[in-house]
Amino acid sequence: MALHQGASGDGGPERRRLSLNPFFGEADPVGGMTAAPPTHRLPDGPLPPSTAYQLVHDELMLDGNSRLNLATFVTTWMEPQAGVLMGECRDKNMIDKDEYPRTAELERRCVAMLADLWHAPDPAAVVGCSTTGSSEACMLAGMALKRRWATRNADRYPASARPNLVMGVNVQVCWEKFCAFWEVEARQVPMDGDRFHLDPEAAAALCDENTIGVVAVLGSTFDGSFEPVADVCAALDALQERTGLDIPVHVDGASGAMVAPFLDEELVWDFRLPRVSSINTSGHKYGLVYPGVGWALWRSPAELPEELVFRVNYLGGDMPTFALNFSRPGAQVVAQYYTFLRLGREGYRAVQQTARDVARRLSRRIGELGDFRLLTHGDELPVFAFTTAPDVMRFDVFDVSRRLRERGWLVPAYTFPANREDLSVLRVVCRNGFSADLAELLLEDLRMLLPELREQSGPLKKDTAKATSFHH
Repeated sequence: MALHQGASGDGGPERRRLSLNPFFGEADPVGGMTAAPPTHRLPDGPLPPSTAYQLVHDELMLDGNSRLNLATFVTTWMEPQAGVLMGECRDKNMIDKDEYPRTAELERRCVAMLADLWHAPDPAAVVGCSTTGSSEACMLAGMALKRRWATRNADRYPASARPNLVMGVNVQVCWEKFCAFWEVEARQVPMDGDRFHLDPEAAAALCDENTIGVVAVLGSTFDGSFEPVADVCAALDALQERTGLDIPVHVDGASGAMVAPFLDEELVWDFRLPRVSSINTSGHKYGLVYPGVGWALWRSPAELPEELVFRVNYLGGDMPTFALNFSRPGAQVVAQYYTFLRLGREGYRAVQQTARDVARRLSRRIGELGDFRLLTHGDELPVFAFTTAPDVMRFDVFDVSRRLRERGWLVPAYTFPANREDLSVLRVVCRNGFSADLAELLLEDLRMLLPELREQSGPLKKDTAKATSFHH
């Protein structure tokens, strides 16, 4: 018998046709040279890949430079090795735990690392998951708070009781979305004077028997400040002593939960406080990973109602899943694990300290110009906000933002919310990759613009409906 036996047949032309990936076929080269495709309907035929690439690439050149975007908290630089890993994992669907068990295991390890970082009493008992970002993580935390409250008040809800959630008016817009989507009353503490975030006593005063929880933000997007989580918990402890109401706290640590553990170890804000039931963070912000990945953790299974958990087969066993989204690539989770391994505690401390030092130095230098008044200094989040000095009448923050954009810098100007609508500010987010050299270039451009701004007859007209220019 022959060692090698030839095939008995090739299956016919139809099978051979199906053996070819249509992507491998050559597109019409002449059509690709003479006809531009439509932009708002599907083209009639294919284009050569190089043509399609160049059309998309050229249009995207008109986007802002992400490295010069001082509006976003999102990571805009990672090491090449992280990019390679992400490329190797972008085709892996995170939801398929049994098909991609090692990716699922890296997710579990990240949750364990965060539980330890946030001082969980028993890290092994913490439950958590990755999400597409903090917004999804906040939705999950809010759902858990509402479901726990509904279970405790089954005799009144939904017939007569309407749940409410207490928070500062400075919360990220995802919390307003949660309240709208899940039919929860948003009770917001307004800003007052130079207090731009949640007041503990005011928060406690808004709580009643229908309050599902209080949200405390570790790192306000408006000015970079940390809300006093321990004081909020203390105010709620006192409320419980007076009234018997036991109100849990969720910490929205979208940014601060990946800064405070490394730079402010003495600050008590996390699971060391018994009233803190859950915490979220953005891996793609100061977690130093490209978007989008977030994390949601609960102190124990008791804080996450079982009816919100779905079970999937994992390595022949049972693995819980409770994310809102379904299919998504495993690349970002793998990149988060890579970054945890790559930096460790000391590496994260060095990166975040550098960002904070740059923010402090830059804010001080801007304050020394004389045209601006600092609201914050970058000494909590590496973020600071500033407005024009009281005697500056010829230009405003919107003029400054517009002129900096001409130099390539994206520095948002926006108006504060309820009770401080009179205050308009600029905000600078200092992230990993925004070096002291880049900060000096920003300062030089600002200095160059000021003489012209000082010569204006007055601030240029602006559309107040667009005054708030960020939503992340």
